[in-house]
Amino acid sequence: MRSFVLSAALLLAGIGSAQAQDAAAGEKVFAQCRACHQVGESAKNAVGPVLNGLFGRHSGSIEGYNYSPANKNSGITWDEATFKEYIQNPRAKIPGTKMVYAGLKDEQRINDLVAYLKQFDASGKKTQ
Repeated sequence: MRSFVLSAALLLAGIGSAQAQDAAAGEKVFAQCRACHQVGESAKNAVGPVLNGLFGRHSGSIEGYNYSPANKNSGITWDEATFKEYIQNPRAKIPGTKMVYAGLKDEQRINDLVAYLKQFDASGKKTQ
């Protein structure tokens, strides 16, 4: 019985660590986002808006970026769950968005991307 409990505990621990977020791995995932988005203290709006301070921010609210009406009027406040749903299929989450990205489907890569983006506050400074 003791070995069964130990095996179950190890299995659950392995499942939990498989879903852990890795900011360093997320930086590699962000490489594909870099074609349109920037983060960091010198970040500027490009094809897409700056992603500094993304979590907790209202969609369509970065000064100086020309958002689609769909994005501006979505009523979304970005949190992990909303972003994860969005990044899997942006046009399904916000029909009419200008974002042409087909979506990131791999859950671990999404988790890592979230960890990477969460490091940057609204000014672009790394907080973690």
